[in-house]
Amino acid sequence: MASGKNRRPVFFAALRESLGKGYSLQMLRGDLVAGLTVGIIAIPLAMALAIAVGVAPEHGLYTGIVGGLIIALTGGSRFNISGPTAAFVVILLPITQQYGIGGLLLVTAMSGVILLILGFARMGNLIQFVPYPVVLGFTAGIGIVIATLQVKDFFGLHGVGQHEGYLNQLQALATALPGIQAGDTLVGALTLGVLIAWPYLTRRIPGHLVALLAGSLLAAILLNMDMQVSTLGSRFSYELDGVTHGGIPPFAPRWLLPWTLPGADGQPLMISFNLFRELLPFALAVAMLGAIESLLCAVVADGMASTRHDPNVELMGQGLGNLVVPFFGGIPATAAIARTAASVRSGARTPVAAAIHALVILLAVVLLADLFSYLPMASLAAMLLVVAWNMSELPHVLRILRIGPRQDTWVLLTCLVLTVLFDMVLAVGVGLLLASALFIKRMVDLSQGSSISCHGNQALGDMPDSVALYQIAGPLFFAAADKALSAMARHDEHIRYMVIDMHAVPSMDMSALVMFTKALEQLERRGIEVYFVGVNARVRQKLARAGVKAIAGTRLFFPTTERAATLIRKRLAETTPAVG
Repeated sequence: MASGKNRRPVFFAALRESLGKGYSLQMLRGDLVAGLTVGIIAIPLAMALAIAVGVAPEHGLYTGIVGGLIIALTGGSRFNISGPTAAFVVILLPITQQYGIGGLLLVTAMSGVILLILGFARMGNLIQFVPYPVVLGFTAGIGIVIATLQVKDFFGLHGVGQHEGYLNQLQALATALPGIQAGDTLVGALTLGVLIAWPYLTRRIPGHLVALLAGSLLAAILLNMDMQVSTLGSRFSYELDGVTHGGIPPFAPRWLLPWTLPGADGQPLMISFNLFRELLPFALAVAMLGAIESLLCAVVADGMASTRHDPNVELMGQGLGNLVVPFFGGIPATAAIARTAASVRSGARTPVAAAIHALVILLAVVLLADLFSYLPMASLAAMLLVVAWNMSELPHVLRILRIGPRQDTWVLLTCLVLTVLFDMVLAVGVGLLLASALFIKRMVDLSQGSSISCHGNQALGDMPDSVALYQIAGPLFFAAADKALSAMARHDEHIRYMVIDMHAVPSMDMSALVMFTKALEQLERRGIEVYFVGVNARVRQKLARAGVKAIAGTRLFFPTTERAATLIRKRLAETTPAVG
């Protein structure tokens, strides 16, 4: 698929591209198997992730249904499976705590608008400039936070609650730890054990399904033995015809206005400019994280299936999905790497697989909602512990810390620690600043200017001491210009001709231009003629705009040192007095 760099991004790019040459029965079979497989995996994960961000489990299911369907059909990747993901937990949980479910859905819609703008502005390719240590650092930090948040339900702890700050949360867990419930712990341990062991047995049947069945069966046995085990039905409820039922409502997603849902105080949100201003930083964070994760996921899928995605159309699809999904009760959606990889491995061929995945979730909500109420909270926590472990990529992080460049490891650790102790937005911001500073330092180290002896140069080897050669290498920008140009104007009084070799200068910025012109002015005030060699077209254009143009007898431009040397010899002959 074309990258979309030179053409206007259009919705449905992946769907049109993949179905343009026809849709065979074999392709349908592959999409059907993949959609069923990923749908089964996505159902418990969607509920668990919704609970992790502080909302009822059905909101995660609605995200997979509505968001997953819209993004699959309108986006730019053939294989991305979209829905709620673990990466959003550290951003969304504080929103829910401060602004309630209404505020969370409003942020979702705002982030959708931002993603649409990014896609229409063709900003998809810019995501690749986020440094890898930054991405690895904040994803590892998110994994640690998610794992910590699951301890409460895994061990059945009471009175923990949600606290601001990671250290406060750890303190609350430590305080509640003596109240471990044996029933919840046994169910969580069994579920976790099955999740870990199952891939070594077979990959034909999703391990999530087997683990949940095992955990639910053990929970039923323990409940019959009067042991305490928390379930979805005991934790969450809904009202129907004035009667309260445990679990999730057995309805398809319905149209609603996000701002009519309660805020943190239990009352409907009061829409105002101040509210949008307060939510905008959250929406920007959700949009940027969604963009990064979705495009990384598309790259992974392309690597597995030897295809190409359109990053701009994918952002537009993600934006449209996130704009629409809150009006059906859904929370932010983005592409999920694990689910996408499972879809590709299961035989997915087109976006139809992702659409089938959304329909599987819909059927489960309508037909199996009553059964979901028996799912143990400890089993869902165990599932998220595995997600957190996979997301943290701890073995890979340790390897990078052991073999990676020291400066990059500091960026990684900084992002990780800031994500855990504060929040992901601060971590990414600081990480990008650090990575940018390190990049600038590396460019400065590459940029240099130095006086070179003419005797070592083939074209200038026979020149007298009144001819100097100055060589500049590397990009000239604000941080490197002083280092590269500082010695250019400092030469012996007898110098009358200077050759400035700029073959290795790919670019110049405004700061470098200002310093460069000042250095030239000093040379020219001393009566030194300047001969520029090897200036590329772009740099010469910038020099011309800054007023540095060819002036006979003062400064000239030459493509090669040999051409400059020829003119210097002529000038030397003209100025050397005749003997006798």
